[in-house]
Amino acid sequence: MRSVHHFISGKSVETASGRFGDIYNPNTGEVQAQVGLALDAEVDMAVESAKAALPGWMATNPQRRARILFKFKDLLEQNIDELAELLSSEHGKVVADSKGDVQRGIDVVEFACGIPHLQKGEYTEGAGPGIDVYSMRQPLGVCAGITPFNFPAMIPCWMFAVAVACGNTFVLKPSEKDPSVPVRLAELFLEAGAPEGVLNVVHGDKTSVDAILKHPDVKAVSFVGSSDIAQYVYATGTAHGKRVQAMGGAKNHGIIMPDCNMEQAVKDIVGAAYGSAGERCMALPVAVTVGKKTGDEFVERMLEAAQNLKVGISTDADAHYGPVVSAAHKAKVEDYIRMGVEEGADLRLDGRGHTLQGHENGFFVGPSLFDHVKPNMRSYKEEIFGPVLQVVRAETLEEAAALPSNHQYGNGVAIFTSDGRAAREFASQVNVGMVGINVPIPVPVSYHTFGGWKRSAFGDTNQHGPEGVRFWTKIKTVTQRWPEGDVGDQAFIIPTMQ
Repeated sequence: MRSVHHFISGKSVETASGRFGDIYNPNTGEVQAQVGLALDAEVDMAVESAKAALPGWMATNPQRRARILFKFKDLLEQNIDELAELLSSEHGKVVADSKGDVQRGIDVVEFACGIPHLQKGEYTEGAGPGIDVYSMRQPLGVCAGITPFNFPAMIPCWMFAVAVACGNTFVLKPSEKDPSVPVRLAELFLEAGAPEGVLNVVHGDKTSVDAILKHPDVKAVSFVGSSDIAQYVYATGTAHGKRVQAMGGAKNHGIIMPDCNMEQAVKDIVGAAYGSAGERCMALPVAVTVGKKTGDEFVERMLEAAQNLKVGISTDADAHYGPVVSAAHKAKVEDYIRMGVEEGADLRLDGRGHTLQGHENGFFVGPSLFDHVKPNMRSYKEEIFGPVLQVVRAETLEEAAALPSNHQYGNGVAIFTSDGRAAREFASQVNVGMVGINVPIPVPVSYHTFGGWKRSAFGDTNQHGPEGVRFWTKIKTVTQRWPEGDVGDQAFIIPTMQ
Protein backbone atom coordinates (compact mmCIF):
# COMPACT_ATOMS: atom_id res chain seq x y z
CA MET A 1 0.00 0.00 0.00
CA ARG A 2 1.21 3.49 -0.85
CA SER A 3 2.56 5.60 2.01
CA VAL A 4 2.68 9.40 2.24
CA HIS A 5 5.64 10.72 4.21
CA HIS A 6 6.72 14.05 5.67
CA PHE A 7 8.86 16.33 3.49
CA ILE A 8 11.63 17.83 5.59
CA SER A 9 14.91 19.44 4.46
CA GLY A 10 14.11 18.58 0.85
CA LYS A 11 13.70 14.85 1.55
CA SER A 12 10.94 12.34 2.13
CA VAL A 13 10.98 11.39 5.82
CA GLU A 14 9.08 8.39 7.17
CA THR A 15 7.27 8.88 10.44
CA ALA A 16 8.90 7.46 13.54
CA SER A 17 5.73 7.81 15.60
CA GLY A 18 4.15 4.48 14.66
CA ARG A 19 0.93 6.39 14.10
CA PHE A 20 -0.84 6.33 10.73
CA GLY A 21 -4.02 7.65 9.16
CA ASP A 22 -5.97 6.08 6.33
CA ILE A 23 -6.35 7.91 3.01
CA TYR A 24 -9.53 6.83 1.24
CA ASN A 25 -10.63 6.79 -2.36
CA PRO A 26 -13.95 8.63 -1.95
CA ASN A 27 -15.26 7.09 -5.18
CA THR A 28 -15.01 3.53 -3.88
CA GLY A 29 -14.80 3.89 -0.12
CA GLU A 30 -11.58 1.87 -0.09
CA VAL A 31 -8.38 2.73 1.74
CA GLN A 32 -5.80 3.56 -0.94
CA ALA A 33 -2.86 4.79 1.14
CA GLN A 34 -1.63 5.64 4.61
CA VAL A 35 -0.10 8.83 5.95
CA GLY A 36 2.29 8.98 8.88
CA LEU A 37 1.10 11.18 11.75
CA ALA A 38 3.76 13.23 13.48
CA LEU A 39 4.59 13.50 17.12
CA ASP A 40 6.27 16.53 18.67
CA ALA A 41 9.75 15.31 17.70
CA GLU A 42 8.90 15.31 14.01
CA VAL A 43 7.35 18.76 14.20
CA ASP A 44 10.57 19.85 15.95
CA MET A 45 12.56 18.37 13.06
CA ALA A 46 10.55 20.35 10.50
CA VAL A 47 10.86 23.58 12.49
CA GLU A 48 14.60 23.05 12.95
CA SER A 49 14.97 22.54 9.21
CA ALA A 50 13.11 25.80 8.53
CA LYS A 51 15.15 27.57 11.20
CA ALA A 52 18.43 26.40 9.67
CA ALA A 53 17.37 27.58 6.20
CA LEU A 54 16.16 30.96 7.47
CA PRO A 55 19.37 33.07 7.51
CA GLY A 56 20.31 32.22 3.94
CA TRP A 57 16.76 32.65 2.62
CA MET A 58 16.29 35.99 4.41
CA ALA A 59 19.56 37.18 2.90
CA THR A 60 18.44 36.20 -0.61
CA ASN A 61 17.36 39.39 -2.33
CA PRO A 62 13.71 39.73 -3.38
CA GLN A 63 14.47 39.47 -7.10
CA ARG A 64 16.11 36.07 -6.64
CA ARG A 65 13.26 34.83 -4.46
CA ALA A 66 10.86 36.02 -7.17
CA ARG A 67 12.77 34.14 -9.86
CA ILE A 68 12.32 30.90 -7.92
CA LEU A 69 8.62 31.63 -7.58
CA PHE A 70 8.39 32.30 -11.33
CA LYS A 71 9.97 28.89 -11.96
CA PHE A 72 7.63 27.31 -9.42
CA LYS A 73 4.65 28.85 -11.22
CA ASP A 74 5.90 27.38 -14.50
CA LEU A 75 6.25 23.93 -12.94
CA LEU A 76 2.75 24.10 -11.47
CA GLU A 77 1.35 24.95 -14.90
CA GLN A 78 3.33 22.15 -16.55
CA ASN A 79 2.11 19.63 -13.99
CA ILE A 80 -1.47 20.83 -13.52
CA ASP A 81 -3.00 17.65 -14.98
CA GLU A 82 -0.97 15.42 -12.67
CA LEU A 83 -1.78 17.59 -9.65
CA ALA A 84 -5.50 17.69 -10.47
CA GLU A 85 -5.77 13.94 -10.92
CA LEU A 86 -3.88 13.30 -7.69
CA LEU A 87 -6.09 15.79 -5.88
CA SER A 88 -9.29 14.21 -7.20
CA SER A 89 -8.14 10.72 -6.24
CA GLU A 90 -7.96 11.69 -2.55
CA HIS A 91 -10.54 14.45 -2.21
CA GLY A 92 -13.20 13.20 -4.64
CA LYS A 93 -13.97 16.45 -6.46
CA VAL A 94 -14.20 16.14 -10.23
CA VAL A 95 -11.00 16.79 -12.16
CA ALA A 96 -12.29 20.08 -13.61
CA ASP A 97 -12.84 21.39 -10.06
CA SER A 98 -9.41 20.12 -9.05
CA LYS A 99 -7.81 22.02 -11.92
CA GLY A 100 -9.58 25.13 -10.67
CA ASP A 101 -8.20 24.44 -7.20
CA VAL A 102 -4.65 24.27 -8.57
CA GLN A 103 -5.17 27.30 -10.82
CA ARG A 104 -6.30 29.50 -7.94
CA GLY A 105 -3.13 28.46 -6.13
CA ILE A 106 -1.07 29.36 -9.19
CA ASP A 107 -2.73 32.79 -9.22
CA VAL A 108 -1.41 33.50 -5.71
CA VAL A 109 2.07 32.28 -6.65
CA GLU A 110 1.91 34.69 -9.60
CA PHE A 111 0.98 37.51 -7.23
CA ALA A 112 3.88 36.59 -4.94
CA CYS A 113 6.28 36.90 -7.88
CA GLY A 114 5.83 40.67 -7.50
CA ILE A 115 7.45 40.65 -4.06
CA PRO A 116 10.26 43.10 -4.98
CA HIS A 117 7.56 45.75 -5.34
CA LEU A 118 5.14 44.43 -2.71
CA GLN A 119 7.70 44.41 0.09
CA LYS A 120 8.92 47.95 -0.45
CA GLY A 121 8.71 50.34 2.47
CA GLU A 122 8.08 54.09 2.63
CA TYR A 123 10.47 57.05 2.57
CA THR A 124 10.11 60.65 3.70
CA GLU A 125 12.88 63.11 2.85
CA GLY A 126 13.27 66.09 5.15
CA ALA A 127 11.00 64.97 7.94
CA GLY A 128 13.03 67.38 10.07
CA PRO A 129 16.18 69.49 9.55
CA GLY A 130 18.51 67.11 7.76
CA ILE A 131 16.42 64.16 8.92
CA ASP A 132 14.97 61.43 6.70
CA VAL A 133 12.60 58.66 7.80
CA TYR A 134 12.10 55.35 6.05
CA SER A 135 10.50 52.00 6.78
CA MET A 136 11.21 48.45 5.72
CA ARG A 137 9.14 45.27 5.82
CA GLN A 138 11.16 42.36 7.16
CA PRO A 139 10.26 38.66 7.45
CA LEU A 140 9.03 37.23 10.74
CA GLY A 141 11.11 34.04 10.71
CA VAL A 142 9.80 30.46 10.78
CA CYS A 143 6.09 30.46 9.93
CA ALA A 144 3.47 27.74 9.67
CA GLY A 145 0.22 26.94 7.88
CA ILE A 146 -2.52 24.50 8.85
CA THR A 147 -4.79 23.76 5.89
CA PRO A 148 -8.14 21.94 5.35
CA PHE A 149 -9.11 19.03 3.13
CA ASN A 150 -11.34 20.93 0.71
CA PHE A 151 -8.65 22.89 -1.19
CA PRO A 152 -5.37 20.99 -0.78
CA ALA A 153 -3.60 22.97 -3.53
CA MET A 154 -5.08 26.47 -3.39
CA ILE A 155 -5.03 27.15 0.34
CA PRO A 156 -1.44 25.97 0.96
CA CYS A 157 -0.37 28.30 -1.88
CA TRP A 158 -2.37 31.12 -0.30
CA MET A 159 -0.15 30.74 2.73
CA PHE A 160 3.35 29.61 1.88
CA ALA A 161 3.72 31.38 -1.48
CA VAL A 162 3.39 34.83 0.08
CA ALA A 163 5.21 33.86 3.28
CA VAL A 164 8.36 32.54 1.57
CA ALA A 165 8.30 35.37 -0.97
CA CYS A 166 8.65 37.74 2.00
CA GLY A 167 11.76 35.87 3.17
CA ASN A 168 10.25 33.57 5.77
CA THR A 169 10.70 29.81 5.91
CA PHE A 170 7.68 27.58 6.31
CA VAL A 171 6.21 24.46 7.90
CA LEU A 172 2.98 23.27 6.29
CA LYS A 173 0.59 20.91 8.11
CA PRO A 174 -2.03 19.87 5.54
CA SER A 175 -5.16 17.82 6.13
CA GLU A 176 -4.40 14.17 6.73
CA LYS A 177 -7.40 13.27 4.54
CA ASP A 178 -5.72 14.32 1.25
CA PRO A 179 -2.04 15.05 1.93
CA SER A 180 -0.37 14.01 -1.33
CA VAL A 181 -0.80 17.24 -3.30
CA PRO A 182 0.81 19.43 -0.59
CA VAL A 183 3.85 17.12 -0.64
CA ARG A 184 4.00 17.38 -4.42
CA LEU A 185 3.87 21.17 -4.17
CA ALA A 186 6.90 21.10 -1.88
CA GLU A 187 8.77 18.82 -4.28
CA LEU A 188 8.07 21.17 -7.18
CA PHE A 189 9.15 24.18 -5.11
CA LEU A 190 12.46 22.44 -4.42
CA GLU A 191 12.77 21.63 -8.14
CA ALA A 192 12.21 25.33 -8.88
CA GLY A 193 15.41 26.14 -7.01
CA ALA A 194 14.28 26.77 -3.45
CA PRO A 195 16.91 25.80 -0.87
CA GLU A 196 16.24 22.72 1.25
CA GLY A 197 14.30 23.56 4.38
CA VAL A 198 12.57 26.68 3.08
CA LEU A 199 9.33 24.71 2.72
CA ASN A 200 8.66 21.64 4.85
CA VAL A 201 5.53 19.47 5.07
CA VAL A 202 4.63 17.56 8.22
CA HIS A 203 1.49 15.45 8.54
CA GLY A 204 -0.61 14.88 11.59
CA ASP A 205 -3.68 15.49 13.69
CA LYS A 206 -4.33 17.58 16.79
CA THR A 207 -1.02 16.44 18.28
CA SER A 208 0.98 18.09 15.52
CA VAL A 209 -1.30 21.15 15.45
CA ASP A 210 -0.67 21.73 19.14
CA ALA A 211 3.06 21.20 18.67
CA ILE A 212 3.09 23.93 16.01
CA LEU A 213 0.96 26.32 18.04
CA LYS A 214 3.18 25.99 21.11
CA HIS A 215 6.58 25.81 19.40
CA PRO A 216 8.73 28.75 20.55
CA ASP A 217 10.47 29.10 17.17
CA VAL A 218 7.25 29.43 15.13
CA LYS A 219 6.46 33.14 14.81
CA ALA A 220 3.19 33.12 12.87
CA VAL A 221 0.44 30.64 12.03
CA SER A 222 -2.23 30.76 9.33
CA PHE A 223 -5.22 28.41 9.57
CA VAL A 224 -8.32 27.53 7.55
CA GLY A 225 -10.95 25.13 8.89
CA SER A 226 -14.06 24.99 11.04
CA SER A 227 -14.91 27.92 13.31
CA ASP A 228 -14.56 26.04 16.59
CA ILE A 229 -11.06 24.88 15.65
CA ALA A 230 -10.21 28.32 14.22
CA GLN A 231 -11.11 29.90 17.55
CA TYR A 232 -8.97 27.32 19.36
CA VAL A 233 -6.03 27.89 17.02
CA TYR A 234 -6.28 31.66 17.44
CA ALA A 235 -6.54 31.51 21.23
CA THR A 236 -3.75 28.96 21.63
CA GLY A 237 -1.39 30.54 19.12
CA THR A 238 -1.75 34.07 20.44
CA ALA A 239 -1.38 32.82 24.01
CA HIS A 240 2.03 31.53 22.95
CA GLY A 241 3.05 34.86 21.46
CA LYS A 242 2.37 34.14 17.81
CA ARG A 243 0.75 36.20 15.11
CA VAL A 244 -2.32 34.21 14.02
CA GLN A 245 -4.93 34.44 11.30
CA ALA A 246 -7.60 31.74 11.55
CA MET A 247 -10.36 31.43 8.98
CA GLY A 248 -13.46 29.52 10.06
CA GLY A 249 -16.77 28.29 8.72
CA ALA A 250 -19.44 29.95 6.61
CA LYS A 251 -23.11 30.04 5.77
CA ASN A 252 -23.19 32.22 2.68
CA HIS A 253 -26.49 33.70 1.51
CA GLY A 254 -27.71 34.66 -1.95
CA ILE A 255 -30.43 37.33 -2.05
CA ILE A 256 -32.82 36.77 -4.99
CA MET A 257 -34.56 40.02 -5.90
CA PRO A 258 -37.77 40.16 -8.00
CA ASP A 259 -35.97 42.17 -10.72
CA CYS A 260 -33.08 39.72 -11.16
CA ASN A 261 -32.35 37.73 -14.29
CA MET A 262 -33.89 34.54 -12.89
CA GLU A 263 -32.45 32.24 -15.53
CA GLN A 264 -28.94 33.49 -14.83
CA ALA A 265 -29.44 33.43 -11.05
CA VAL A 266 -30.57 29.81 -11.08
CA LYS A 267 -27.72 28.80 -13.35
CA ASP A 268 -25.20 30.55 -11.10
CA ILE A 269 -26.60 29.28 -7.82
CA VAL A 270 -26.92 25.65 -8.88
CA GLY A 271 -23.17 25.63 -9.46
CA ALA A 272 -22.41 27.61 -6.31
CA ALA A 273 -24.60 25.42 -4.09
CA TYR A 274 -23.76 21.98 -5.45
CA GLY A 275 -20.36 22.34 -7.13
CA SER A 276 -17.54 20.42 -5.46
CA ALA A 277 -20.31 18.65 -3.48
CA GLY A 278 -20.79 21.86 -1.50
CA GLU A 279 -17.45 21.37 0.27
CA ARG A 280 -16.40 24.99 -0.10
CA CYS A 281 -16.34 27.73 2.51
CA MET A 282 -17.50 30.05 -0.26
CA ALA A 283 -20.31 27.79 -1.46
CA LEU A 284 -23.77 29.34 -1.53
CA PRO A 285 -25.98 27.03 0.59
CA VAL A 286 -28.76 29.56 1.40
CA ALA A 287 -30.97 31.35 -1.12
CA VAL A 288 -33.17 34.15 0.27
CA THR A 289 -36.02 34.96 -2.07
CA VAL A 290 -37.80 38.33 -1.83
CA GLY A 291 -41.56 38.10 -2.43
CA LYS A 292 -43.81 35.06 -2.87
CA LYS A 293 -43.79 35.12 -6.66
CA THR A 294 -39.98 35.28 -6.73
CA GLY A 295 -39.75 32.44 -4.23
CA ASP A 296 -42.18 30.17 -6.08
CA GLU A 297 -40.46 30.71 -9.43
CA PHE A 298 -36.96 30.27 -8.01
CA VAL A 299 -37.77 27.03 -6.18
CA GLU A 300 -39.44 25.41 -9.17
CA ARG A 301 -36.61 26.37 -11.52
CA MET A 302 -33.96 25.33 -9.01
CA LEU A 303 -35.69 22.00 -8.42
CA GLU A 304 -35.59 21.24 -12.12
CA ALA A 305 -31.93 22.30 -12.39
CA ALA A 306 -30.86 20.27 -9.35
CA GLN A 307 -32.67 17.16 -10.57
CA ASN A 308 -30.68 17.36 -13.80
CA LEU A 309 -27.31 17.40 -12.05
CA LYS A 310 -25.14 14.37 -12.63
CA VAL A 311 -23.30 12.99 -9.63
CA GLY A 312 -20.38 10.86 -10.74
CA ILE A 313 -16.94 9.61 -9.95
CA SER A 314 -14.21 12.22 -9.90
CA THR A 315 -12.78 11.16 -13.27
CA ASP A 316 -16.16 11.41 -15.06
CA ALA A 317 -15.82 14.44 -17.34
CA ASP A 318 -19.62 14.72 -17.59
CA ALA A 319 -20.25 14.76 -13.83
CA HIS A 320 -21.19 18.03 -12.18
CA TYR A 321 -19.75 16.91 -8.86
CA GLY A 322 -18.28 13.84 -7.18
CA PRO A 323 -18.35 12.24 -3.74
CA VAL A 324 -17.74 13.97 -0.43
CA VAL A 325 -14.39 13.38 1.23
CA SER A 326 -15.20 10.65 3.78
CA ALA A 327 -17.84 8.29 5.10
CA ALA A 328 -18.04 10.33 8.30
CA HIS A 329 -18.69 13.52 6.34
CA LYS A 330 -21.35 11.80 4.24
CA ALA A 331 -23.10 10.71 7.44
CA LYS A 332 -22.85 14.25 8.83
CA VAL A 333 -24.44 15.82 5.72
CA GLU A 334 -27.24 13.26 5.65
CA ASP A 335 -27.87 13.86 9.35
CA TYR A 336 -28.37 17.57 8.65
CA ILE A 337 -30.91 16.67 5.95
CA ARG A 338 -32.76 14.50 8.49
CA MET A 339 -32.57 17.38 10.97
CA GLY A 340 -34.06 19.83 8.48
CA VAL A 341 -37.04 17.53 7.90
CA GLU A 342 -37.60 17.11 11.63
CA GLU A 343 -37.44 20.88 12.11
CA GLY A 344 -40.29 21.35 9.63
CA ALA A 345 -38.54 22.57 6.48
CA ASP A 346 -40.04 21.42 3.18
CA LEU A 347 -37.65 18.88 1.60
CA ARG A 348 -38.27 19.16 -2.14
CA LEU A 349 -35.29 17.03 -3.21
CA ASP A 350 -33.68 14.37 -1.02
CA GLY A 351 -30.07 13.40 -1.72
CA ARG A 352 -29.76 10.78 0.99
CA GLY A 353 -28.94 7.21 0.03
CA HIS A 354 -27.49 8.19 -3.33
CA THR A 355 -25.41 5.41 -4.91
CA LEU A 356 -23.66 4.77 -8.21
CA GLN A 357 -23.64 1.40 -9.91
CA GLY A 358 -20.24 -0.18 -9.44
CA HIS A 359 -19.38 2.35 -6.72
CA GLU A 360 -21.94 1.44 -4.09
CA ASN A 361 -19.51 2.06 -1.24
CA GLY A 362 -18.45 5.52 -2.47
CA PHE A 363 -19.17 8.61 -0.39
CA PHE A 364 -21.88 10.07 -2.62
CA VAL A 365 -24.63 12.47 -1.55
CA GLY A 366 -27.21 13.56 -4.09
CA PRO A 367 -28.36 17.18 -4.44
CA SER A 368 -30.87 18.21 -1.77
CA LEU A 369 -33.22 21.21 -1.78
CA PHE A 370 -35.20 22.62 1.14
CA ASP A 371 -37.91 25.27 0.88
CA HIS A 372 -39.50 27.33 3.68
CA VAL A 373 -36.45 27.13 5.95
CA LYS A 374 -36.74 29.31 9.06
CA PRO A 375 -33.91 31.30 10.70
CA ASN A 376 -34.51 29.59 14.07
CA MET A 377 -33.74 26.13 12.67
CA ARG A 378 -30.46 24.57 13.73
CA SER A 379 -29.91 23.25 10.20
CA TYR A 380 -29.94 26.90 9.04
CA LYS A 381 -27.73 28.21 11.80
CA GLU A 382 -24.94 25.68 11.29
CA GLU A 383 -22.63 24.93 8.38
CA ILE A 384 -23.64 21.76 6.51
CA PHE A 385 -20.73 21.72 4.04
CA GLY A 386 -22.47 19.46 1.55
CA PRO A 387 -24.69 19.54 -1.56
CA VAL A 388 -27.69 21.00 0.25
CA LEU A 389 -29.46 24.25 -0.71
CA GLN A 390 -31.83 25.86 1.78
CA VAL A 391 -34.39 28.46 0.64
CA VAL A 392 -35.51 31.09 3.14
CA ARG A 393 -38.36 33.39 2.11
CA ALA A 394 -38.48 37.12 2.86
CA GLU A 395 -40.91 39.90 2.00
CA THR A 396 -38.48 42.81 1.59
CA LEU A 397 -34.82 43.45 0.84
CA GLU A 398 -34.38 44.78 4.39
CA GLU A 399 -35.69 41.53 5.84
CA ALA A 400 -33.52 39.49 3.46
CA ALA A 401 -30.36 41.48 4.17
CA ALA A 402 -30.83 41.09 7.91
CA LEU A 403 -30.40 37.33 7.64
CA PRO A 404 -26.72 37.26 6.58
CA SER A 405 -26.01 40.36 8.67
CA ASN A 406 -27.28 38.67 11.85
CA HIS A 407 -25.94 35.18 11.16
CA GLN A 408 -23.04 33.90 13.27
CA TYR A 409 -20.94 33.51 10.11
CA GLY A 410 -19.91 36.38 7.88
CA ASN A 411 -17.77 34.95 5.10
CA GLY A 412 -19.57 35.76 1.86
CA VAL A 413 -22.91 36.99 0.54
CA ALA A 414 -24.37 37.68 -2.88
CA ILE A 415 -27.27 39.68 -4.30
CA PHE A 416 -28.94 39.04 -7.64
CA THR A 417 -30.65 42.17 -8.96
CA SER A 418 -30.89 44.62 -11.85
CA ASP A 419 -31.08 47.61 -9.51
CA GLY A 420 -27.65 49.22 -9.19
CA ARG A 421 -28.64 51.49 -6.35
CA ALA A 422 -30.07 48.63 -4.27
CA ALA A 423 -26.96 46.57 -4.92
CA ARG A 424 -24.67 49.43 -3.94
CA GLU A 425 -26.50 50.06 -0.67
CA PHE A 426 -26.60 46.34 0.09
CA ALA A 427 -22.85 45.94 -0.48
CA SER A 428 -22.14 48.92 1.76
CA GLN A 429 -24.40 47.95 4.65
CA VAL A 430 -24.42 44.13 4.88
CA ASN A 431 -22.42 42.77 7.82
CA VAL A 432 -20.35 40.28 5.82
CA GLY A 433 -16.71 40.32 4.70
CA MET A 434 -17.01 39.48 0.98
CA VAL A 435 -19.89 40.54 -1.27
CA GLY A 436 -20.93 39.44 -4.75
CA ILE A 437 -23.22 41.46 -6.99
CA ASN A 438 -24.66 39.03 -9.53
CA VAL A 439 -21.62 36.89 -8.65
CA PRO A 440 -22.52 33.75 -6.66
CA ILE A 441 -19.09 32.95 -5.19
CA PRO A 442 -17.31 36.25 -4.49
CA VAL A 443 -13.80 34.90 -3.89
CA PRO A 444 -11.45 37.84 -4.57
CA VAL A 445 -8.71 37.55 -7.16
CA SER A 446 -5.20 36.92 -5.85
CA TYR A 447 -4.12 40.57 -5.78
CA HIS A 448 -7.02 41.43 -3.46
CA THR A 449 -7.52 39.69 -0.12
CA PHE A 450 -9.71 36.90 1.21
CA GLY A 451 -11.35 37.05 4.62
CA GLY A 452 -14.69 36.97 6.38
CA TRP A 453 -16.17 38.57 9.47
CA LYS A 454 -17.68 37.37 12.76
CA ARG A 455 -17.10 33.64 13.42
CA SER A 456 -15.76 33.18 9.91
CA ALA A 457 -12.40 34.72 10.84
CA PHE A 458 -10.29 35.25 13.94
CA GLY A 459 -7.53 37.83 13.75
CA ASP A 460 -7.44 41.14 11.94
CA THR A 461 -5.50 40.31 8.76
CA ASN A 462 -6.80 38.55 5.65
CA GLN A 463 -5.29 35.87 3.41
CA HIS A 464 -3.06 36.65 0.39
CA GLY A 465 -2.96 39.94 -1.53
CA PRO A 466 -1.50 43.04 0.17
CA GLU A 467 -2.95 41.88 3.51
CA GLY A 468 -0.94 38.67 3.18
CA VAL A 469 2.29 40.61 2.74
CA ARG A 470 1.46 42.60 5.86
CA PHE A 471 0.67 39.46 7.84
CA TRP A 472 3.94 37.70 6.97
CA THR A 473 6.18 40.72 7.66
CA LYS A 474 6.98 43.12 10.47
CA ILE A 475 7.67 46.78 9.87
CA LYS A 476 10.80 48.58 11.01
CA THR A 477 11.06 52.38 10.87
CA VAL A 478 14.41 54.18 10.68
CA THR A 479 14.99 57.87 11.45
CA GLN A 480 18.40 59.05 10.22
CA ARG A 481 20.57 62.18 9.91
CA TRP A 482 24.19 62.80 9.02
CA PRO A 483 25.44 65.87 10.97
CA GLU A 484 28.60 67.64 9.84
CA GLY A 485 31.43 69.25 11.84
CA ASP A 486 30.98 70.28 15.48
CA VAL A 487 27.75 68.75 16.76
CA GLY A 488 27.61 70.91 19.86
CA ASP A 489 24.69 72.95 18.64
CA GLN A 490 23.15 70.14 16.63
CA ALA A 491 21.96 67.90 19.45
CA PHE A 492 18.79 66.11 18.44
CA ILE A 493 16.00 66.63 20.96
CA ILE A 494 12.55 65.11 20.68
CA PRO A 495 10.13 68.03 20.11
CA THR A 496 8.41 69.39 23.18
CA MET A 497 5.77 71.99 23.80
CA GLN A 498 8.45 74.65 24.33
